Amino acid sequence: MKKVISTNNAPAAIGPYNQAIEANGMLFLSGMLPIDPSTGNIVSGGVKEQTSQIFNNIEAVLTAAGATMDNIVKTTVFMDDMSLFTEMNEVYGSRFSGTFPARSAFAVKALPKNALVEIEVIAVR
Repeated sequence: MKKVISTNNAPAAIGPYNQAIEANGMLFLSGMLPIDPSTGNIVSGGVKEQTSQIFNNIEAVLTAAGATMDNIVKTTVFMDDMSLFTEMNEVYGSRFSGTFPARSAFAVKALPKNALVEIEVIAVR
């Protein structure tokens, strides 16, 4: 059985998908963009500001599911250019305490809404 997880404290889906789905104690969060949920716009600034906003959005969805950052076991980071990796990684590393999740990170040709970065996560209870 799957359950839809949704919160107004993170950006609404911009297509036919949900913010997250819970199934068998696992949380699958859709790729999060650096959208400020109060404005619906990409936050201003560079990759550091965008990565920070993405983690704010991830935390909001996890909270709605009754989970925390400590529940994350896998992340996938999409960037529009690998030259952004060092700055993204600086913010990324600061958002976890203790054990880091497994991660994949790679560049893609483009991201929705011309974002510089997008992150999806899998968490477990």
